[in-house]
Amino acid sequence: MDGGTARIGGGPWHAGRALRALQQEAIVVAKCGEPERRSYHRRLAALGLPVSLIAAGETTSFSFRYDADGGREMRVDTIGEPWAESDEPERVLRRVEWAHVAPLLRDDFPPEMLERIARRRRVLLDGHGLVRARRLGSLTLDRDFDRTLLRHISILKLAEEEAQAILGDGELEELRELGVPEVVVTFGAGGSLVLTRDAAVRVSARPTRGDPTGAGDAFSVAYLSARAGGHRPISAARRASAVVSALLAAAAR
Repeated sequence: MDGGTARIGGGPWHAGRALRALQQEAIVVAKCGEPERRSYHRRLAALGLPVSLIAAGETTSFSFRYDADGGREMRVDTIGEPWAESDEPERVLRRVEWAHVAPLLRDDFPPEMLERIARRRRVLLDGHGLVRARRLGSLTLDRDFDRTLLRHISILKLAEEEAQAILGDGELEELRELGVPEVVVTFGAGGSLVLTRDAAVRVSARPTRGDPTGAGDAFSVAYLSARAGGHRPISAARRASAVVSALLAAAAR
């Protein structure tokens, strides 16, 4: 970040930190490059959650910087291997009822893999896996994704720019046409929008200083934790916003 040294990131790390803060029973399932296997397993295990780490090829990596307004410029430096049938996530997910699937790029999870993960469980998919083009260089967002992915998910979480990539000039409410039962769009300090089949509700967030890297993953897993605990979508979004604010405030101290 901003020319500094490389550091661990991605959904397993950032969501894992939020799960630790929530004291939520969970398992972290991740994939990385072979050279990072030991160090990543050690870092993930230190979160205090069970970890299943698969290693092959290289680790997907990014370089990025934030401007004064919080805007982020990202580059894709390395592309790791997608999840494959031989990675067998089903074996370690037997007791899992709710899954946060956090791809970094499009096609990290092929439709058949996502279908297997979604069997007998509810899945929240991060929008990175729909709109982030799988190529090196400046990160590009577009809507050229396989719509069959959406058949297998219960909740779609999108950042504002990801929603815009899908809609073009369309209104946010048109995201309902994707056919996903719940769509949550986040706006950073601007809160979130929860779209269900019969409602569109904006949820405010408390502005907090701090490094926003990973806030989307923290929001997603906190939202999913609340839904698994019986909260309705609007209540879950409020709880997720509070969790992210608390994490950012703690990191800024």
